[in-house]
Amino acid sequence: MVRFFVNRVRVSYNVVNLTGSGIVENVDWLEIKRKADAWIFEAGKLIRNSFNGDRTITYKSHAADLVTEMDKGIERFFIKNIRESYPDHQVLGEEGYGDEISDSKGVLWIIDPIDGTTNFIHQQTNFAVSVGIYHNGTGILGFVYDVARDEMFFAEKSNGIYLNGNKLPSLQETVLEESVFGINATWLTPNRRIDHTKLLPIVKRSRGTRSYGSAALEMAYVASGRIDAYLTMRLSPWDFAAGKILIEEAGGIVTTVEGSEISLLQQNSVFCGKPGLHEQVMNEIILGKK
Repeated sequence: MVRFFVNRVRVSYNVVNLTGSGIVENVDWLEIKRKADAWIFEAGKLIRNSFNGDRTITYKSHAADLVTEMDKGIERFFIKNIRESYPDHQVLGEEGYGDEISDSKGVLWIIDPIDGTTNFIHQQTNFAVSVGIYHNGTGILGFVYDVARDEMFFAEKSNGIYLNGNKLPSLQETVLEESVFGINATWLTPNRRIDHTKLLPIVKRSRGTRSYGSAALEMAYVASGRIDAYLTMRLSPWDFAAGKILIEEAGGIVTTVEGSEISLLQQNSVFCGKPGLHEQVMNEIILGKK
């Protein structure tokens, strides 16, 4: 049993003995989880403490691709702690302070220090710290921490998904007509990645669509049942690494939009959702089968 304090409220997680399960040998996953918990909550405190201060904001690839000194500082914070505790682990981070990754062998941390930077800048909500920890390409621990709402979505291999220490039920089948679907308006207008007219039936047939501006949160919302599916044509590993673990442990499905397996170390399209719904949308809308 792991215990920690969040805003002076005690929260407990049951932790499966992954080392003894045959999944991974010679790795102390209980210790890794404890340390990751502590580092993520400390990162959240640092971010919250920055809300009333001045921010240095720069562009990366274009005017809507923003980065702050807080993004960079939080990534450096994680890497420093991981390096000191686990010098043999690899780290892949959005801001480029980690390793040059050529394969997913061994233990790999995939980190987005602030997923939803634009929301962080403009709203101070709807952003998250995202940490996915993999071993030889298999997702073992996934954390998505909604800093503003103090909500920790957590999953571990073969032990399900938790929200603030409370285990969540597995996802149940649903259909498009009864679903709330996460999709960005970018993909519903002419673009280079997909014929947008293919996706319009999602808007017409679903119960409603939502866009939160943070892939990590939207995937966490799928995993927890707050929305039923999420589709996007472009995510990097740090955007989906933790969310993929959450959804799969909840019993959901995560593929590319073409229905193939996600490539962990590359940019991908991502389509994730509840069972039944994922198959229906793939067959009836994306592939055009009757």
